[in-house]
Amino acid sequence: METPKIFESEYRFCLILWEHEPVKSSELVKLCKEQLGWKPTTTYTVIKRLSERNVLKNENTVVTSLVSKDEVQAAEINEMVEKTFEGSIPAFVAAFTKYKKLSSEEIDAVQQMIDRYRKGEQ
Repeated sequence: METPKIFESEYRFCLILWEHEPVKSSELVKLCKEQLGWKPTTTYTVIKRLSERNVLKNENTVVTSLVSKDEVQAAEINEMVEKTFEGSIPAFVAAFTKYKKLSSEEIDAVQQMIDRYRKGEQ
């Protein structure tokens, strides 16, 4: 199943959901008011919209996610790499590192990811 597209404000909502799930919708309303400044109707609308797109489920007023933060982030990165860098990971990394200096620790962490990938450990 393809990960559904999640827009910016929905993503901020999902961050709250992922941190607190499973959570009652009334509690989500409170959290969204505190953290995002949303009115209750806005929160309920987002719950309904994301439920219709199979991002979350709302059963008996308890809300849980159907997609993980990792899945959403990976889908977003994949879309950006496809759209902006014509699917080229090396071009993405080259553009990223051209303007962002990586620390030795970050370089080591990336190298470890590459090594694990090569070994098929992903």
